[in-house]
Amino acid sequence: MSEEPEINIFACLDFLRDNAKLYAKAKADRIYLEEYRKAKKAILMQQAELGGCKTSANQERDAYAHPEYVELLKGLQEAVEREESLRWLIVSAQAKVEVWRTLSASQRYEASKI
Repeated sequence: MSEEPEINIFACLDFLRDNAKLYAKAKADRIYLEEYRKAKKAILMQQAELGGCKTSANQERDAYAHPEYVELLKGLQEAVEREESLRWLIVSAQAKVEVWRTLSASQRYEASKI
């Protein structure tokens, strides 16, 4: 049988526990920014209207091109990156737990055949 790297189940479980709150915060930040983006667009459209843009299409164009809106999108990009990075690390830890369970069951089965 080949040498397989040992899975440290307790490190995986600790990782899941220790990162749950970070993942929740990252997800909350992402959702907040997605919702705030709508409010920011509305605020910028109002400013565009006060600045002389009469049609909603022109107001929307100005809102989307506004530096504050672009900056908000960069923040949203960073929030999604943080959330997805943590999510995939958590998925990886969960997969290691499942592999450990399968290996443990196989070892018990092999031991029972002796």
